[in-house]
Amino acid sequence: MTTQLTQHRPPGLRDFYENPAVPVASGDARTLRQARILATALGPATASTTPATILDIGCGDGTAAATAAPLLAGHRLIGVDWSQDALKRAHALLPHVVRGELTDGGLPFATGAADAVLFSEVIEHLVDPDSALDELRRVLRPGGHLMVSTPNLAAWYNRGLLLAGVQPVFSEVSLRGIHGRPGKEVVGHLRLYTARALRAFVAASGFEVVSLAGAPFHGVPRPLRALDRLACAVPSAASILLLHARRT
Repeated sequence: MTTQLTQHRPPGLRDFYENPAVPVASGDARTLRQARILATALGPATASTTPATILDIGCGDGTAAATAAPLLAGHRLIGVDWSQDALKRAHALLPHVVRGELTDGGLPFATGAADAVLFSEVIEHLVDPDSALDELRRVLRPGGHLMVSTPNLAAWYNRGLLLAGVQPVFSEVSLRGIHGRPGKEVVGHLRLYTARALRAFVAASGFEVVSLAGAPFHGVPRPLRALDRLACAVPSAASILLLHARRT
């Protein structure tokens, strides 16, 4: 019986994220906005300065990092992921990729080794985000930049959906199907943040919050995309939250 149960074990969370068909990003608009914020914070790379080391933690297939790379030209961008399959695909787009995890011993980088960390569309998937931010703080130098992006639980359309008794977009009740909310893709979100909660959480983890901006979501139906872009002017109502913080 034990052998039979083991052979027919249902896919777990780790298996879910190893599936290359699972969507892992919220679109180029988010990536480019986030990269512009970081590029402004770092300043241009010049011949007389040491290039900044930027870790893209949870780089997936490298698509987002490759999109951001032109805006961060001259700096050293390293893709980091625990999935060997993702890293194989990322290696075709990025010159530097490293296997690493936020758990099981931490990231394969020395304390204070990074000038900046991109942490995009990752925090909502974590069982233990507290330990994850502790590890990101460790690898960042004092004053180093942390760029977090994550879906907004209080996005403008989610507020209306909740009033109507409908499960919010981005939230998940199952890894096997969509139940009670709009959308067609299961993405494995475990946690969702409002702007206020994200600010408070990151600040409590030893970072100084510099700014919070909004970004649109590519999954919004086409007739509503103009409204979604307008909502970015009020980050607390935007589809995607973009938080810039510095290690204190």
